[in-house]
Formats: sequence, C-alpha cells, structure tokens
Amino acid sequence: MKIQTILLIVITMAIGALGGTIFTNAKKDLATENQTITPNLPVNYLQKIMDLEAILDKDPNNHNALVQLGHNYFDSNQPNKAIQTYAKALTIDGNDPNVLTDQGIMYRRVGKFDNAIDNFEKANKLDPNHVQSLYNLGIVYRDDLVNSIKAKEAWTRYLVISPIGEKADQVRTMIEHMENGH
Repeated sequence: MKIQTILLIVITMAIGALGGTIFTNAKKDLATENQTITPNLPVNYLQKIMDLEAILDKDPNNHNALVQLGHNYFDSNQPNKAIQTYAKALTIDGNDPNVLTDQGIMYRRVGKFDNAIDNFEKANKLDPNHVQSLYNLGIVYRDDLVNSIKAKEAWTRYLVISPIGEKADQVRTMIEHMENGH
C-alpha cells in the first residue's frame, strides 16, 4: 500500500473524529427541525462511513478502505452493505480469512447459513489455525442448522488449535451442554 494512501486514511480518520464532534452539535440543532436527518446510526459510524466512501470515490480498489468500510457496516448493523463491501474487498484479495469470517457472520445475520458455512470453511482452509472461523462455524451448525455433530466437530478442531483460555473454556461448555441435551 502506498504511504500516501495510509497517510490519507490517518488524516481522514482524524478529521472524521473532529468532524464527528462538530456534526453531533449541528445534528442536535437540526434534529428539532427535521427528525429524519440521518439513518439510525451513531454519528461516529456515519462519519467513518462517509470518510471511507470519500476515499473509495477516489480509489475504488483501496483494499484497506473497503475492509474498514465493511467493518463499519458490520458494527453499525448493516449486514447487507457489509456483505457487499466485503465482497468487493475479497475480489481484490480473496485470501483474507478475517474478512471471509466477518462476511460469514453477516451472511448468518441475514439467514444465508450456507454462505456463512462456505466462508468459514474457506477461511479455515486458508489458515488452518484460524480459530474464529471454527468458532463461528460451530455456532451456525448448533444454533441455526441444529446439527450438533457438525458443531462439535468444528469446536473440537478449535480446541486442538487453542486449548487454553476463556474462549476455549466457553467452547468446552457449549460442547458439554450439547452432549447433555441442554
């Protein structure tokens, strides 16, 4: 990535933070006149999204800006926009298990469980130690597809890779609950 692009992103984020404060105060004044001033997004997401879209208007193939925009859509509960934005990022670099996993989570949120599973499995094939994809794969199988065998299989692989820690303990508990019929 060019240093100029990185510098532009950093400057844009700083301006965005300052702009967010100004925008918040302006929004408070305008909100009494027009209740539909913005979508139901916190101002910080709205500002970040606008900043990233401005970067992408100038450089539509900016992978990092696409990923960050996808993350902001993810965090502001706009799953369809996140899915589309992550898809654009994946056309530039389809070998990012984190982006595949985040897109998979958004697929799950909109009920596209097969797409979610495909993403989690592809992420794990790209990086066999990618525990987050295994964790989410187990969630989809257990909660959405009611397949405890596949869920346990995913989570057992998780525990082989990451046997220690709070998340590993949580995975063990989820397996135990499934085995005990809870």
